[in-house]
Amino acid sequence: MTTAEIIEKLLALRGVVSPEERERFFNPRLGDLCKAEELPGVVEAADVILNTRGKIVVFGDYDCDGVCATAILASTLKALKKTVAMFLPERLSEGYGMTDKSVERMLNENGDVELVVTVDNGINSVSQIATLEARGIKVVVTDHHLPGEELPEAEAIVNPKVKSPEKLDSLCGAGVAFFLSSRLVSEAKRRGLYSGGNIAGPLLVLAGLATVTDVMPLLGQNRILVTEALKRFHSLAPLGLKELLSRATKNVASELTARDFGFLLGPRINAAGRMSSGMEALELILSEEREAAREAARIVDTRNVERKQIEQSMTEEAMEKIVEGAAAQVIDLPNGHQGIAGIVAARVLERLGVPVCVVAGGHGSARSVEGVNIREAMEANKSSLERFGGHAAAGGFSVKEGMIDEFRRGLCEYCEKTLGKENIGKKVKRGEIELRSGKEITLELADAVRTLEPFGEGNAEPTFEMRGVYLADVRAMGAEGRHLTVDFKDSSVPRAVWWNHGDIVEDLRRKASEKVDVVFTLEISDYQARHVELRLIAIEPHFLV
Repeated sequence: MTTAEIIEKLLALRGVVSPEERERFFNPRLGDLCKAEELPGVVEAADVILNTRGKIVVFGDYDCDGVCATAILASTLKALKKTVAMFLPERLSEGYGMTDKSVERMLNENGDVELVVTVDNGINSVSQIATLEARGIKVVVTDHHLPGEELPEAEAIVNPKVKSPEKLDSLCGAGVAFFLSSRLVSEAKRRGLYSGGNIAGPLLVLAGLATVTDVMPLLGQNRILVTEALKRFHSLAPLGLKELLSRATKNVASELTARDFGFLLGPRINAAGRMSSGMEALELILSEEREAAREAARIVDTRNVERKQIEQSMTEEAMEKIVEGAAAQVIDLPNGHQGIAGIVAARVLERLGVPVCVVAGGHGSARSVEGVNIREAMEANKSSLERFGGHAAAGGFSVKEGMIDEFRRGLCEYCEKTLGKENIGKKVKRGEIELRSGKEITLELADAVRTLEPFGEGNAEPTFEMRGVYLADVRAMGAEGRHLTVDFKDSSVPRAVWWNHGDIVEDLRRKASEKVDVVFTLEISDYQARHVELRLIAIEPHFLV
């Protein structure tokens, strides 16, 4: 296939067919963003906020989405001269979102609060919000998580999962906060309450970063947010994010990609909430002095180093506890770090191809495969759980004391019934496009693939496969041999890198005499001369198909 034919096929696979769809896909523009008022509840929420004269508490969350959403709304309220305080729950002692413990601490720290505005949480905190309202404290909920059977009795609810036009139903928490911010500023101007300059630039960057990190579909409105955030990062990003990026990579690219958000910045911001407190990341984002921003970036980056070390040891322990052939894995790590459980669950899922729950100290994180909605799976087994929540692909929960075996049995039965025995662990990967020869892997193709960015959920980075190739040389690389480089006997096939698979180097060397199928994405390296490298996703046994 020619490069043009390959790009056409990739676009068709993404549902981008008509000239209008192609125009929106290749040229996402800020002018095509929906008006804030199109998001149900935004008008009412902004009205409640603008009419509040006393203290407003922005009640966020400790992950990247929650931290960015908190920064977006708090920055907006400060610009509007509102009395505002920021509150983030502590992951280990209080849990996600509005819990009895986190609400109690929020009230102790903010006894004069008049209005609480949640960001990236609150839709399932029915009893906590009822308690606040009963005490005369108004609550506005902004969230994007799936609601339960009952909605909270709040002054206003802004949640695209509750009510929204289809084009806005995939916003993350920070995306929702960005639209609310837009309405607040425009309405404040209309009322003569604000005459300052445009504050949207840095907030747009935060919304784009959170959209990528929270794995939202990068299509439609989200594609516009992320594209503009990447394009404007160097000129408009908060100072702290720029400092963090300079610590994360030696060579900061002149043009960022979604991978920079998803693999460099997002995990570091998440690490603060996992290892210590999300407030460290929030302080980083809101830093206005360079020295303070540099110190905050150093602290957040250090948390990420700590996270990596614990993640590796927990993953090794988790792999030793898997139950072979089970339709789901519920792995209990009594001494594990609760903040790392979700990452470990994702690592185990990658190896086994079944839903995985990792429990640390009674609190668990779940990651799931296509075909199993993990929130529905937890709902079906709620008799074993104290509380739970999340999305189709990921969630969090607390297990009732002494019920982990019961939860394991119930989850395995649910997943076996949902998937079917024949599909358990079935994870042979194939690429979107089969390339017949290494000669098709050109710089022209790699450059053309880049025009499809930003990549992420809903617009995955294009994957390719070559069938029936032979491995020539497999070597470990990186610190402690964690990664691999692979050369092929066919010299026309570029060298490949496989991240985080150094532990299978000997297994692959034994395959040197066998034909294998390889699945990969295309990388452009500027080392020495500009050239194409492969980033491996899978090496599968070769089947004649």
